Amino acid sequence: MGIIRVTNIKTYAYHGCLVEESKVGSEYRVDVSVGADLQPSAVSDDLLETVDYVHINKIVKQEMAIRSKLLEHVAKRILDRIFDEITIANEATVAVSKINPPIGGNVQMVTIEMSLQRS
Repeated sequence: MGIIRVTNIKTYAYHGCLVEESKVGSEYRVDVSVGADLQPSAVSDDLLETVDYVHINKIVKQEMAIRSKLLEHVAKRILDRIFDEITIANEATVAVSKINPPIGGNVQMVTIEMSLQRS
């Protein structure tokens, strides 16, 4: 077992329940970790036998571009695609952070984190 982490994927998106959020948008940070058996790729040195972090980045960028009210909805879509498209993934964790959220206070970011295991 091993873990591939892609940390601090920066995007600009329009998620949120407020009408202003759908118009103005906000900066986001996404962190992803994927657990998989990395021994075959460690031996073969073959990209096709591992978790391609370029693929993870693409999934995140595409799903972050689809507007949602809740960050939980975005994280679930990212997790679902990881398990649909990366067959060696056994488990994954996604953290989606909204930078400077409009919550009436001096808050650097809010983060939701969700994990999923292949059944």
